[in-house]
Amino acid sequence: MAHVELSLSEVFAPSGGTPTEPGCDNISRWSATVSSAHEPCLLIDAETRVLAVSAAGCELLQLGAPEDVIGLPLLDGGLRLLDFTAYRGELAEPEIDKIPPLLALTSGRLARGLLRIEAATEDVPDATVDAISTPVVADGAVAGSLTFFSEV
Repeated sequence: MAHVELSLSEVFAPSGGTPTEPGCDNISRWSATVSSAHEPCLLIDAETRVLAVSAAGCELLQLGAPEDVIGLPLLDGGLRLLDFTAYRGELAEPEIDKIPPLLALTSGRLARGLLRIEAATEDVPDATVDAISTPVVADGAVAGSLTFFSEV
C-alpha cells in the first residue's frame, strides 16, 4: 500500500522591505528580493547588466562584493567561465550564449545547466555550480533573468 505524507507550511507574508503596491514593477521587486536573499542568486537585465546579486551568490561565483558588480555586464563583471575540458579553457562565444542566465533571456523559457567558475586565486579551487534561470517579464516582454545557483 502506498504511503502519502502531507506537510503544511506557514503562509508567506512579504517582509516590510518588499514592495507590494501596484506601481512597483516586477524587476524592482525581484531586485529587492535578490539583494536581501540568503541563497546564491543573481538578477540581470535584458542587456545582461547585473541588477542585483546576493552576498552568497557573490561568494559562490567569486565576484567580490555585490556593490562591485552591480551595473556591470555579467561577463565583464568578473565572472570567469571555463569549459569542462581538461584544458580548462575560457568559454568560447557560441557556448557563452547557452549559459542559463543568457539562455533564459533569449528563449523566454526556463534554462538549467552547469557552470565551471575559474578560481579568483590559485589557493582556491575552481567551482562547479548548477544554475537554474527563469526569464523575468515586465510589460509583457522579457526584461531580465533571475538565476539561482547551487554548488555541485
